[in-house]
Amino acid sequence: MENSEGIPQRRSESNNFFLNLMEKTNARKCLTWNLLRILLLGQGLSMLLCGTAISSQYLADDFAVNTPVLQGFINYVLLLLVYTGILMFRRGNDNLLQILKTKWWKYLLLGLIDVEANYLVVKAYQYTTLTSVQLLDCVVIPVVMFLSWFILHSRYRIIHFVAVLMCLLGVGIMVGADFLSAKNQGLGNNKLLGDLCVLGGAVLYGVSNVCEEFFVKNFSREEFLGMLGLFATFFGGIQLSILERDAIANINWNWQVVLLFTAFAVCMFGWYSFLPVVIKLSNATSVNLAVLTADLYSLFFGIFLFHYKFSALYILAFVIIVVGFILYNSTPSHTTAVQVQLQTASSRVDDPVPINDINIQEPTIHFISSDYPVVTAVQL
Repeated sequence: MENSEGIPQRRSESNNFFLNLMEKTNARKCLTWNLLRILLLGQGLSMLLCGTAISSQYLADDFAVNTPVLQGFINYVLLLLVYTGILMFRRGNDNLLQILKTKWWKYLLLGLIDVEANYLVVKAYQYTTLTSVQLLDCVVIPVVMFLSWFILHSRYRIIHFVAVLMCLLGVGIMVGADFLSAKNQGLGNNKLLGDLCVLGGAVLYGVSNVCEEFFVKNFSREEFLGMLGLFATFFGGIQLSILERDAIANINWNWQVVLLFTAFAVCMFGWYSFLPVVIKLSNATSVNLAVLTADLYSLFFGIFLFHYKFSALYILAFVIIVVGFILYNSTPSHTTAVQVQLQTASSRVDDPVPINDINIQEPTIHFISSDYPVVTAVQL
């Protein structure tokens, strides 16, 4: 029989083990109010994505409205009116004309990438199953990590890869719960085409997220959103006139359809407006991990709205994803000692900016996204 002195001794050893683990992972420094704030903001973004999913499903199921390009176009127009309008009234190097003179082609490419990323992923639902979309869409995370390593010179530790694997495990459990509950998975009448659309969209999302992280951390949120709204509205308008002209003409407009379009536009505009804020506090990878819970929120609401079957695996998946997200942010990533030359809009001053300022989790964390340089490894 074990003596009474052995139990307190083993407890003391256990406490010392966890204390040493916290010190090695810098948990005391990183598990702060800032991490809680980023976690809450990330879940706020997930709720906004959930809102877009629910409103889209109502439009498709109850009113036979399938116009993803139109829905995205409305959001881009809102970005144009609000943020491009702000740039128009600014003076100096932050003025719209000055930005167009120096960086127009970069934002033009970014606008095209963002429009096509949204279109490909939404289009995939017509050809493949919900399970395939949920799984393949996670490709955006390794894409963002690779591009951040190559472009932003982020360097990861083992704990970051473990955290990412935990989050992906949570997604796998969620998909397994869908399969076991026999939830409608879609027709999947051309799975190969649908899966290729998801993969293409995920890669474009990754590029968009990493570029967004670069721009919002080196310039301004208003500049990024204003220029994105300008060029994405242009490309979205062209795509809309080609692909959805007949579908829009066949919409039976009533107050419910208008309300659902409004709800989608508000949620999507909120997503685009607050995503740069969260990315500036953290980084693109962290945001993409945080918003993995968006599908789970949609499932939880679907239990009441669309009569999905509840599964305890949903709760388990949510917990694993959140724990993985916290684990990822418990240890800051680091960057190589590379200097990035950033030119001002007037091209008068070249200020070397340490890449550390771009991608360090101080309280800054590395989206996903985020959001989203494509020219050289060290300069945009």
